[in-house]
Amino acid sequence: MALSIVEQAGRTDVGRQRTANEDSLVVSPPLFAVADGMGGAKAGEVASAVAVQAVESAGESAEPVEAQLAGIVRDANRRIYDLAVADESRRGMGTTLTLAKVHGDEVSLAHVGDSRAYRMRDGELSQLTHDHSLVAELERSGQITAEAAEHHPQRSIITRALGPEPDVEVDTYTLAGRDGDLFLICSDGLTSMISDDEVESILRSADSLEQAADALVRAANQSGGKDNITVILFRLGEGEPGALPAEAGGLPGDEDTIAGGLRADDLQAAAMAGTAAGEPAAPDATVIHRPAAPPARPPAEPRRRRRGRFALRVALGLVLVAAVLGGLYALSRQVYFVGTNDAGLVTIYRGIPYELPLGVNLYQEDYASGMPARAIPAGRRGRVLDHEWRSRQDAVDLVRALERGQLDAGATN
Repeated sequence: MALSIVEQAGRTDVGRQRTANEDSLVVSPPLFAVADGMGGAKAGEVASAVAVQAVESAGESAEPVEAQLAGIVRDANRRIYDLAVADESRRGMGTTLTLAKVHGDEVSLAHVGDSRAYRMRDGELSQLTHDHSLVAELERSGQITAEAAEHHPQRSIITRALGPEPDVEVDTYTLAGRDGDLFLICSDGLTSMISDDEVESILRSADSLEQAADALVRAANQSGGKDNITVILFRLGEGEPGALPAEAGGLPGDEDTIAGGLRADDLQAAAMAGTAAGEPAAPDATVIHRPAAPPARPPAEPRRRRRGRFALRVALGLVLVAAVLGGLYALSRQVYFVGTNDAGLVTIYRGIPYELPLGVNLYQEDYASGMPARAIPAGRRGRVLDHEWRSRQDAVDLVRALERGQLDAGATN
């Protein structure tokens, strides 16, 4: 039997720290898309809206599907670029775009930026797209670890987007679908707040895609909600479009779900309740026997002594944390590094490129140049913006050389 889209859901949320939502989405089977705008509230909203309009207005084409999707993305890019050129207030606006189309037993993707597409198959989540971001480039080249990338202060700087240039390079993919495959498309407002493991856990435990979408947005907000959050989910199955699978709406991996939506634990609890009330068990019922009570524990030590030991451990822990924080603060006053600011300009920072929990930065901006990071040749960009610890004079010399256009391979060492 041919595959079809048997369930779908979409959510977008402003988050907890933004006043406007610059994300846009398309849930129009067989097309699904997420666009994450940038360039300020007015410009970002416009850029992402133009991108989804290009998706929604695209007609059928005789081209191969990957070529068709790439054409939609390039059309969206040109529309945004032309708007920015014509209106000074929208200069620099742009957006990501991750687009999927289900056709037959295959799913094709087109992708630009750092929004993401995932697939969960047999209970395991895997990322399908590559982030077009500075941090992702550093990670792929081996200059930083995956763990460092998760907390990198420049992780929001993207290296490819729709709008800044008249032409854009588009990544395309086609994957063979399978019954039960679950696809997720999302903005970085989700993936910058919760880990892939958390996403997988939520998808496995939800009873429906509507519930899963709500849970993902809620988890991102509970982790800080620093950006707009957009989520699209769709699942493939062997059945009529829109029909729930035989396992009563449970997601793949819900092996404990029984017909009627009950779980094994529910049946056990009901059996134990009936037996406790003195009701005879049904002839075919399975009686759940309680295990024998464990042997009595030895007498607990006096409460006062336990409290004293607990207080001592807490005090020692606080002293250790204070010492570590004090050392980090002292170090942050002595070193500098080169990165980019929110506008994408090469910037000198004082401190070390790390963030503590609750959004406490161990660095602050010292000097912002007028040079955009994308103007540095791609082969040198990673070496210049690698966040190597430097003296202030070394950092200033490097940025001055960039501004004069005199940077050569030796200037990055």
